[in-house]
Amino acid sequence: MNIRVAVIDDEPLARLAVKVRLARRSGFELVGEFGDGDSACKGIAALCPDLVFVDVEMPGRTGLEVLAALPPGQRPMAILLTAYDGFAVQAFDLAAIDYLLKPVDDERLDEALDRAQQAFPYRGQGRAAPPVAPTVHTFSVRVGARTVLVPVAEVERIEADGDYATLHANGKTWLVRERLHNLAMQLDPRQFHRIHRSTIVRLDMIAELRALTNRDALLRLRDGSVLRASRTYMPALAEALQHLNKKTA
Repeated sequence: MNIRVAVIDDEPLARLAVKVRLARRSGFELVGEFGDGDSACKGIAALCPDLVFVDVEMPGRTGLEVLAALPPGQRPMAILLTAYDGFAVQAFDLAAIDYLLKPVDDERLDEALDRAQQAFPYRGQGRAAPPVAPTVHTFSVRVGARTVLVPVAEVERIEADGDYATLHANGKTWLVRERLHNLAMQLDPRQFHRIHRSTIVRLDMIAELRALTNRDALLRLRDGSVLRASRTYMPALAEALQHLNKKTA
């Protein structure tokens, strides 16, 4: 099931920039665009998009006011767009899944869309289809002249290493010649989650989560490792952990 997207921004060029980038990604469908807050409120009610890109500051009703006017159960996932960085607290009070500063670069937008795909199975009161487990069960790793197959089920975390990534599995590390973004798309979001732009963690490896004053968090894994989770990933991570706890209860 595609994620249905609406774009809300009073600047036509800004809307176009998001639409062009969306068109490059599979799994997303543009269902509407709006140039002001009032029309956006009516459009969201009529179209029921799964995800909205929302400009924070617009003439009349602001993007934050548009989201706040919606009942929490009817509020779509939101990626906020703004030229200023002073709205982070309000953004996460409204459970926005990301907060992008204009001009938005391609890598940051891709990260935001990845986060939307991770959060999608847990949102929308049943509107979303159940997450589909990926077909990839092993990662192929070149070690000299050998090819080693590392089972996905044994991977505990993955960390970015330039254009490559490092798998941590059973006390060993393996260098994979793929970007973290590409690996993330091969992993089941019910089992793995991005906690930072450079780190993916298997959810059942998390032993403790401690919130920090800046809305980041420290994660202690079962192997004793301590990792920092970025606040931009915390809403989706919290939902995934809640879903995991209900499943294992």
